[in-house]
Amino acid sequence: MPAEFTVDTAEGLIRPARRVPSPNRDERPAGAVPELIVVHGISLPPGEFGGGEIEALFTNTLDWDAHPYFGEIRGLEVSSHLLIRRDGELVQFVPFPERAWHCGPSCFRGRPRCNDFSIGIELEGEDELPYEDRQYGVLAAVVAALREAYPAITNREIAAHSDIAPGRKTDPGPAFDWLRLYDALI
Repeated sequence: MPAEFTVDTAEGLIRPARRVPSPNRDERPAGAVPELIVVHGISLPPGEFGGGEIEALFTNTLDWDAHPYFGEIRGLEVSSHLLIRRDGELVQFVPFPERAWHCGPSCFRGRPRCNDFSIGIELEGEDELPYEDRQYGVLAAVVAALREAYPAITNREIAAHSDIAPGRKTDPGPAFDWLRLYDALI
């Protein structure tokens, strides 16, 4: 696991990360820049880890008939800027200057449409299952690199998906240790 990441703001890429381009993205509104990090949790199928289903979902190649749960999300077109797998691997789907489709209807401190001004980071996991040590280490290093590249992002501009879409989303859930993340960012 790399101890340090760097962001190329011209390209909007973080290195080192494996690139898997997602079509589920578009331009941010004029003048919009990353000002918020949204932490998510995801597993596909629910409770299963390590497969290619998350990448397939974010690239519109998921076999909707491969698992009964997929019928519930059939046709969903979503993405995230980054995914941190359980083993600590970092995957980038969308360059940071572009809008990834990760928040849905959302609001942060009275400001709606969080996709317009946020960077989405998915953690492979579940609400009730502890996240892995490697994931916290990579997340802290990624946040540090993003804060350096985008000065509007501070520790106060890091939110859970559940914070910006209360009642609709629960991730990353109670198993996510916010104090552990914040302690690593000091």
